[in-house]
Amino acid sequence: MPIFFQHQINETTRLGIWKIEETEEFFKGTVPQHRNVTHPHKRLQHLAGRFLLQFLFPGFPYELIKIADTRKPFLPDEQYHFSISHCGDFAAAIVSKNRRVGIDIEIPTQKIAGIMYKFLSAKEHEAFQLIQPDINRISLATLLWSAKESVFKWHGNGGVDFRREIQLGKQHEANEIIECFFSKNDTELTIHYRQFEHLVLAWVIS
Repeated sequence: MPIFFQHQINETTRLGIWKIEETEEFFKGTVPQHRNVTHPHKRLQHLAGRFLLQFLFPGFPYELIKIADTRKPFLPDEQYHFSISHCGDFAAAIVSKNRRVGIDIEIPTQKIAGIMYKFLSAKEHEAFQLIQPDINRISLATLLWSAKESVFKWHGNGGVDFRREIQLGKQHEANEIIECFFSKNDTELTIHYRQFEHLVLAWVIS
């Protein structure tokens, strides 16, 4: 069973990362496909992400999932709050019975480091010491992008200015959290994260 990482956050909230080693047929026996995904690997990611929902909470009602105009999947009766992310051969999901959630998974790349100025403010560049010549920009930039992306997914309504409205504060490395202020609705958030070899995970619950 290729569960790469699993975390019981509390009695009502769980998350996990699935390493995709199966074929489409494995997932299609369980998971309905809710949208037409033509690219084979993206279709596999799509199926694995949904499979993970029921792995975390057996009985999760796949068949009731709807897609909002913002492309966010949701359950109309909010029996569960959930968020899905995927990259490469990994899918991640977080599911909660009573709390709003957002999750993001990323593979560190130079491409993300190259566009830091688009999603990080000058204050954030300074706070995270990204101007230092010896800093591992690829790893850190990917973590900060993933952190902001998890907030975006938690918000779920689109229309977010990453640079201006998702303001990252102090990083507490010992606890693997980053403080955040989401100015779009004046909310203070705590972003949790894990850094694996060649993989970054970030999530938000509130």
